[in-house]
Amino acid sequence: MRAIWNGAVSFGLVNVPVRLYAATSNHDIRFHQVHEVDGGRIRQKRTCSVCGEEVAYSEIAKGYETDDGQLIMLDDDDLASLPTASGHEIDVVQFVPADEVDALLLDKSYYLEPESKALKPYSLLREALRETDRMALVKVALRQRETLALLRVRGETIVLQTMLWPDEVREADFPVLEGDVELRPQEKAMAQSLVDSLSGDFEIDQFEDEYRKAVGELIEYKREHGGKRPAPQPAAEDDADDMTDLLTALRRSVEAAGGKAADTSSSSSKADAEEAPTEDAPAAEDEKPARKTASKKSTASSSGTKKSSTRRKKADEETDEKESRTA
Repeated sequence: MRAIWNGAVSFGLVNVPVRLYAATSNHDIRFHQVHEVDGGRIRQKRTCSVCGEEVAYSEIAKGYETDDGQLIMLDDDDLASLPTASGHEIDVVQFVPADEVDALLLDKSYYLEPESKALKPYSLLREALRETDRMALVKVALRQRETLALLRVRGETIVLQTMLWPDEVREADFPVLEGDVELRPQEKAMAQSLVDSLSGDFEIDQFEDEYRKAVGELIEYKREHGGKRPAPQPAAEDDADDMTDLLTALRRSVEAAGGKAADTSSSSSKADAEEAPTEDAPAAEDEKPARKTASKKSTASSSGTKKSSTRRKKADEETDEKESRTA
Protein backbone atom coordinates (compact mmCIF):
# COMPACT_ATOMS: atom_id res chain seq x y z
CA MET A 1 0.00 0.00 0.00
CA ARG A 2 1.05 3.57 -0.59
CA ALA A 3 0.54 6.27 2.02
CA ILE A 4 -1.80 9.05 0.90
CA TRP A 5 -1.22 11.42 3.82
CA ASN A 6 1.36 12.06 6.55
CA GLY A 7 0.62 13.74 9.84
CA ALA A 8 0.26 13.18 13.56
CA VAL A 9 -2.43 12.25 16.03
CA SER A 10 -2.55 14.81 18.82
CA PHE A 11 -4.25 14.08 22.15
CA GLY A 12 -3.32 16.30 25.05
CA LEU A 13 0.39 17.01 24.85
CA VAL A 14 1.12 13.70 23.12
CA ASN A 15 1.84 13.61 19.38
CA VAL A 16 1.89 10.35 17.43
CA PRO A 17 3.39 10.65 13.91
CA VAL A 18 1.39 8.47 11.51
CA ARG A 19 0.89 7.66 7.84
CA LEU A 20 -2.59 7.30 6.34
CA TYR A 21 -3.58 4.46 3.98
CA ALA A 22 -6.87 3.74 2.24
CA ALA A 23 -8.41 0.77 4.05
CA THR A 24 -10.87 -0.23 1.32
CA SER A 25 -10.92 -0.61 -2.46
CA ASN A 26 -13.72 -1.10 -4.97
CA HIS A 27 -13.57 -4.35 -6.95
CA ASP A 28 -16.61 -3.79 -9.14
CA ILE A 29 -16.17 -4.84 -12.76
CA ARG A 30 -16.20 -1.65 -14.83
CA PHE A 31 -17.44 -1.41 -18.39
CA HIS A 32 -16.51 0.98 -21.18
CA GLN A 33 -19.05 2.61 -23.45
CA VAL A 34 -18.36 1.29 -26.95
CA HIS A 35 -19.92 1.50 -30.41
CA GLU A 36 -21.98 -1.68 -30.87
CA VAL A 37 -21.12 -1.91 -34.58
CA ASP A 38 -17.31 -1.85 -34.44
CA GLY A 39 -16.43 -1.78 -30.70
CA GLY A 40 -14.91 1.69 -30.83
CA ARG A 41 -14.67 3.56 -27.51
CA ILE A 42 -17.18 6.36 -27.00
CA ARG A 43 -15.60 9.71 -26.11
CA GLN A 44 -17.49 12.40 -24.27
CA LYS A 45 -17.03 15.91 -25.62
CA ARG A 46 -17.49 18.99 -23.43
CA THR A 47 -19.81 21.30 -25.31
CA CYS A 48 -21.48 24.56 -24.33
CA SER A 49 -25.27 24.44 -24.14
CA VAL A 50 -25.49 28.07 -25.33
CA CYS A 51 -23.11 28.29 -28.32
CA GLY A 52 -22.77 24.57 -29.02
CA GLU A 53 -18.98 24.81 -29.28
CA GLU A 54 -16.58 22.25 -27.78
CA VAL A 55 -14.93 23.78 -24.70
CA ALA A 56 -11.32 23.17 -23.65
CA TYR A 57 -10.80 22.11 -20.05
CA SER A 58 -8.80 25.29 -19.36
CA GLU A 59 -11.85 27.42 -20.24
CA ILE A 60 -14.16 25.69 -17.76
CA ALA A 61 -15.08 27.59 -14.57
CA LYS A 62 -17.19 26.59 -11.58
CA GLY A 63 -20.73 27.90 -11.33
CA TYR A 64 -23.40 27.69 -8.63
CA GLU A 65 -27.07 28.12 -9.46
CA THR A 66 -29.11 29.77 -6.70
CA ASP A 67 -32.66 28.86 -5.80
CA ASP A 68 -34.00 31.72 -7.94
CA GLY A 69 -32.05 30.50 -10.99
CA GLN A 70 -29.19 33.00 -10.88
CA LEU A 71 -25.77 31.59 -11.87
CA ILE A 72 -22.82 32.63 -9.69
CA MET A 73 -19.43 31.86 -11.26
CA LEU A 74 -16.30 31.13 -9.20
CA ASP A 75 -12.81 31.02 -10.72
CA ASP A 76 -9.53 29.77 -9.28
CA ASP A 77 -8.75 33.13 -7.67
CA ASP A 78 -12.09 33.13 -5.87
CA LEU A 79 -11.46 29.67 -4.50
CA ALA A 80 -7.91 30.60 -3.48
CA SER A 81 -9.28 33.39 -1.27
CA LEU A 82 -11.22 30.90 0.87
CA PRO A 83 -9.78 29.69 4.18
CA THR A 84 -8.52 26.17 3.63
CA ALA A 85 -7.38 23.58 6.11
CA SER A 86 -3.94 22.37 5.17
CA GLY A 87 -2.62 21.19 8.52
CA HIS A 88 -1.24 17.69 9.06
CA GLU A 89 -2.66 17.06 12.47
CA ILE A 90 -5.41 14.72 13.65
CA ASP A 91 -6.73 16.64 16.63
CA VAL A 92 -8.63 14.63 19.24
CA VAL A 93 -11.66 16.64 20.36
CA GLN A 94 -13.13 14.14 22.83
CA PHE A 95 -13.49 10.44 23.58
CA VAL A 96 -17.02 9.10 23.10
CA PRO A 97 -18.71 5.76 23.96
CA ALA A 98 -18.59 3.40 20.99
CA ASP A 99 -22.30 2.54 21.20
CA GLU A 100 -23.33 6.20 20.86
CA VAL A 101 -22.01 6.58 17.31
CA ASP A 102 -24.73 6.37 14.66
CA ALA A 103 -23.49 4.12 11.84
CA LEU A 104 -25.21 6.40 9.29
CA LEU A 105 -22.60 9.07 10.04
CA LEU A 106 -19.65 6.87 9.03
CA ASP A 107 -18.06 7.43 5.63
CA LYS A 108 -14.61 6.29 4.43
CA SER A 109 -12.05 4.20 6.31
CA TYR A 110 -8.28 4.62 6.54
CA TYR A 111 -5.52 2.75 8.37
CA LEU A 112 -3.09 4.66 10.55
CA GLU A 113 0.47 3.33 10.60
CA PRO A 114 2.82 4.76 13.26
CA GLU A 115 6.37 5.74 12.53
CA SER A 116 8.87 3.45 14.23
CA LYS A 117 9.70 6.01 16.91
CA ALA A 118 5.99 6.47 17.69
CA LEU A 119 5.12 2.82 18.31
CA LYS A 120 4.82 3.21 22.10
CA PRO A 121 2.42 6.21 22.18
CA TYR A 122 0.48 4.63 19.29
CA SER A 123 0.09 1.41 21.29
CA LEU A 124 -0.85 3.40 24.38
CA LEU A 125 -3.65 5.20 22.53
CA ARG A 126 -4.87 1.95 20.98
CA GLU A 127 -5.09 0.12 24.29
CA ALA A 128 -6.74 3.09 25.99
CA LEU A 129 -9.46 3.07 23.33
CA ARG A 130 -9.85 -0.69 23.56
CA GLU A 131 -10.03 -0.96 27.35
CA THR A 132 -12.44 1.97 27.77
CA ASP A 133 -14.60 0.86 24.82
CA ARG A 134 -14.49 4.36 23.39
CA MET A 135 -13.72 6.08 20.13
CA ALA A 136 -11.80 9.30 19.64
CA LEU A 137 -13.73 12.07 17.89
CA VAL A 138 -11.20 14.04 15.85
CA LYS A 139 -10.91 16.83 13.31
CA VAL A 140 -8.63 16.29 10.33
CA ALA A 141 -7.92 18.13 7.07
CA LEU A 142 -7.97 15.87 4.01
CA ARG A 143 -7.79 17.31 0.48
CA GLN A 144 -7.85 20.83 1.92
CA ARG A 145 -11.19 20.32 3.64
CA GLU A 146 -11.63 19.82 7.36
CA THR A 147 -13.84 16.94 8.35
CA LEU A 148 -14.94 15.11 11.45
CA ALA A 149 -13.63 11.58 11.92
CA LEU A 150 -13.38 8.79 14.47
CA LEU A 151 -10.40 6.81 15.65
CA ARG A 152 -11.33 3.21 16.50
CA VAL A 153 -9.43 -0.03 17.04
CA ARG A 154 -9.42 -2.90 14.55
CA GLY A 155 -7.15 -5.71 15.67
CA GLU A 156 -3.78 -4.11 16.36
CA THR A 157 -4.43 -1.12 14.09
CA ILE A 158 -6.06 2.23 14.68
CA VAL A 159 -8.57 3.08 11.97
CA LEU A 160 -9.56 6.60 11.03
CA GLN A 161 -13.16 6.75 9.83
CA THR A 162 -14.33 9.99 8.26
CA MET A 163 -17.84 11.15 9.09
CA LEU A 164 -20.66 13.00 7.43
CA TRP A 165 -21.78 16.30 8.90
CA PRO A 166 -25.09 16.11 10.79
CA ASP A 167 -27.01 18.01 8.09
CA GLU A 168 -25.89 15.45 5.48
CA VAL A 169 -27.94 12.69 7.10
CA ARG A 170 -31.59 12.73 6.13
CA GLU A 171 -34.29 12.23 8.71
CA ALA A 172 -36.66 9.32 8.14
CA ASP A 173 -40.19 10.69 7.74
CA PHE A 174 -42.67 7.91 6.98
CA PRO A 175 -46.22 8.54 8.27
CA VAL A 176 -47.10 4.88 7.70
CA LEU A 177 -44.89 3.95 10.67
CA GLU A 178 -47.15 5.95 12.97
CA GLY A 179 -50.03 3.53 12.44
CA ASP A 180 -51.09 1.08 15.15
CA VAL A 181 -50.00 -2.50 14.59
CA GLU A 182 -51.19 -5.47 16.65
CA LEU A 183 -48.56 -8.18 16.99
CA ARG A 184 -49.89 -11.48 18.32
CA PRO A 185 -47.78 -13.43 20.84
CA GLN A 186 -47.62 -16.39 18.41
CA GLU A 187 -46.19 -14.13 15.71
CA LYS A 188 -43.58 -12.69 18.06
CA ALA A 189 -42.59 -16.17 19.22
CA MET A 190 -42.30 -17.46 15.67
CA ALA A 191 -40.30 -14.40 14.59
CA GLN A 192 -37.93 -15.02 17.51
CA SER A 193 -37.64 -18.65 16.44
CA LEU A 194 -36.72 -17.52 12.92
CA VAL A 195 -34.05 -15.19 14.32
CA ASP A 196 -32.67 -18.05 16.41
CA SER A 197 -32.63 -20.36 13.37
CA LEU A 198 -30.61 -17.87 11.33
CA SER A 199 -28.31 -16.77 14.16
CA GLY A 200 -24.56 -17.29 14.05
CA ASP A 201 -21.19 -15.63 14.52
CA PHE A 202 -20.35 -12.79 12.15
CA GLU A 203 -17.87 -14.23 9.62
CA ILE A 204 -17.81 -11.94 6.59
CA ASP A 205 -15.24 -14.16 4.80
CA GLN A 206 -17.90 -16.78 4.10
CA PHE A 207 -19.75 -14.38 1.79
CA GLU A 208 -18.80 -13.27 -1.72
CA ASP A 209 -20.16 -10.99 -4.42
CA GLU A 210 -22.23 -13.47 -6.45
CA TYR A 211 -23.11 -10.87 -9.10
CA ARG A 212 -19.49 -9.88 -9.72
CA LYS A 213 -18.52 -13.57 -9.88
CA ALA A 214 -21.28 -14.26 -12.42
CA VAL A 215 -20.21 -11.30 -14.57
CA GLY A 216 -16.60 -12.52 -14.55
CA GLU A 217 -17.66 -16.04 -15.54
CA LEU A 218 -19.84 -14.65 -18.34
CA ILE A 219 -16.96 -12.56 -19.71
CA GLU A 220 -14.60 -15.55 -19.57
CA TYR A 221 -17.13 -17.81 -21.33
CA LYS A 222 -17.65 -15.31 -24.14
CA ARG A 223 -13.89 -14.86 -24.50
CA GLU A 224 -13.36 -18.62 -24.88
CA HIS A 225 -16.35 -19.20 -27.18
CA GLY A 226 -15.96 -16.37 -29.66
CA GLY A 227 -18.44 -14.03 -28.05
CA LYS A 228 -21.24 -16.60 -27.81
CA ARG A 229 -23.58 -16.46 -24.86
CA PRO A 230 -24.05 -19.60 -22.70
CA ALA A 231 -27.41 -21.36 -22.89
CA PRO A 232 -29.89 -19.88 -20.40
CA GLN A 233 -30.53 -21.92 -17.29
CA PRO A 234 -34.16 -22.94 -16.67
CA ALA A 235 -35.77 -20.79 -14.03
CA ALA A 236 -36.50 -22.53 -10.78
CA GLU A 237 -40.20 -23.10 -10.23
CA ASP A 238 -41.63 -21.21 -7.33
CA ASP A 239 -44.15 -23.56 -5.76
CA ALA A 240 -44.74 -21.32 -2.77
CA ASP A 241 -48.33 -20.44 -2.05
CA ASP A 242 -49.59 -16.91 -1.82
CA MET A 243 -49.15 -16.70 1.92
CA THR A 244 -51.19 -13.86 3.32
CA ASP A 245 -51.06 -15.25 6.84
CA LEU A 246 -47.98 -13.84 8.56
CA LEU A 247 -47.79 -16.68 11.07
CA THR A 248 -47.80 -19.29 8.28
CA ALA A 249 -45.08 -17.41 6.43
CA LEU A 250 -42.95 -17.27 9.57
CA ARG A 251 -43.46 -20.97 10.29
CA ARG A 252 -42.42 -21.95 6.77
CA SER A 253 -39.44 -19.60 6.98
CA VAL A 254 -38.28 -21.36 10.16
CA GLU A 255 -38.60 -24.71 8.41
CA ALA A 256 -36.62 -23.46 5.42
CA ALA A 257 -33.93 -22.06 7.71
CA GLY A 258 -33.24 -25.37 9.37
CA GLY A 259 -36.23 -26.12 11.51
CA LYS A 260 -37.33 -28.76 9.01
CA ALA A 261 -34.09 -30.70 9.48
CA ALA A 262 -34.52 -30.56 13.24
CA ASP A 263 -38.11 -31.75 12.94
CA THR A 264 -37.04 -34.60 10.66
CA SER A 265 -34.40 -35.69 13.15
CA SER A 266 -36.90 -35.52 15.99
CA SER A 267 -39.50 -37.50 14.01
CA SER A 268 -36.90 -40.11 13.14
CA SER A 269 -35.99 -40.57 16.79
CA LYS A 270 -39.67 -40.88 17.70
CA ALA A 271 -40.19 -43.48 14.96
CA ASP A 272 -37.22 -45.49 16.21
CA ALA A 273 -38.61 -45.39 19.72
CA GLU A 274 -41.99 -46.59 18.47
CA GLU A 275 -40.42 -49.44 16.48
CA ALA A 276 -38.82 -50.82 19.66
CA PRO A 277 -41.92 -51.98 21.67
CA THR A 278 -41.84 -51.99 25.42
CA GLU A 279 -43.67 -54.36 27.76
CA ASP A 280 -46.48 -51.91 28.26
CA ALA A 281 -46.68 -50.77 24.64
CA PRO A 282 -49.69 -52.01 22.60
CA ALA A 283 -48.91 -54.35 19.74
CA ALA A 284 -48.77 -53.03 16.19
CA GLU A 285 -51.68 -53.88 13.90
CA ASP A 286 -49.68 -56.36 11.79
CA GLU A 287 -48.52 -58.19 14.92
CA LYS A 288 -52.00 -58.80 16.41
CA PRO A 289 -52.99 -61.86 14.29
CA ALA A 290 -49.74 -63.63 15.04
CA ARG A 291 -50.10 -62.97 18.74
CA LYS A 292 -53.73 -64.21 18.73
CA THR A 293 -52.67 -67.42 16.99
CA ALA A 294 -49.87 -67.94 19.45
CA SER A 295 -52.31 -67.34 22.26
CA LYS A 296 -54.71 -69.99 20.89
CA LYS A 297 -51.88 -72.49 20.51
CA SER A 298 -50.77 -71.81 24.04
CA THR A 299 -54.34 -72.32 25.33
CA ALA A 300 -54.77 -75.55 23.35
CA SER A 301 -51.45 -76.85 24.57
CA SER A 302 -52.35 -76.03 28.16
CA SER A 303 -55.74 -77.76 27.81
CA GLY A 304 -54.10 -80.89 26.34
CA THR A 305 -51.63 -81.01 29.16
CA LYS A 306 -54.38 -80.79 31.78
CA LYS A 307 -56.37 -83.67 30.14
CA SER A 308 -53.27 -85.86 29.92
CA SER A 309 -52.50 -85.22 33.58
CA THR A 310 -56.07 -86.19 34.58
CA ARG A 311 -55.89 -89.47 32.65
CA ARG A 312 -52.55 -90.40 34.29
CA LYS A 313 -53.92 -89.60 37.70
CA LYS A 314 -57.03 -91.77 37.13
CA ALA A 315 -54.91 -94.68 35.80
CA ASP A 316 -52.67 -94.46 38.85
CA GLU A 317 -55.66 -94.55 41.19
CA GLU A 318 -57.05 -97.69 39.42
CA THR A 319 -53.65 -99.39 39.66
CA ASP A 320 -53.45 -98.60 43.38
CA GLU A 321 -56.93 -99.98 43.90
CA LYS A 322 -56.10 -103.33 42.12
CA GLU A 323 -52.88 -103.68 44.13
CA SER A 324 -54.88 -103.10 47.34
CA ARG A 325 -57.43 -105.86 46.48
CA THR A 326 -54.68 -108.30 45.61
CA ALA A 327 -53.02 -107.69 48.89
